[in-house]
Amino acid sequence: MMWGSGYGIVGGLMMLLFWGVVIVAVVLAVKWFTDKQVGGNRKRRDAIEILRERFADAEIDEEEFERRKKALER
Repeated sequence: MMWGSGYGIVGGLMMLLFWGVVIVAVVLAVKWFTDKQVGGNRKRRDAIEILRERFADAEIDEEEFERRKKALER
């Protein structure tokens, strides 16, 4: 006498694979949508921040810093 649908362990593994793919797809979709809402620029630095870093590292002087800062604030 045979119980179930007759697929045995292969059917169980296929079900686990299917649900694994569904879960991964949902996680990737949520990550993609949240990156789009944030603007996708979490790793991108602000221009003013870069300018301040250059001034702090003495790459530019105070006059150059103020001139570029005013240009960015327009």
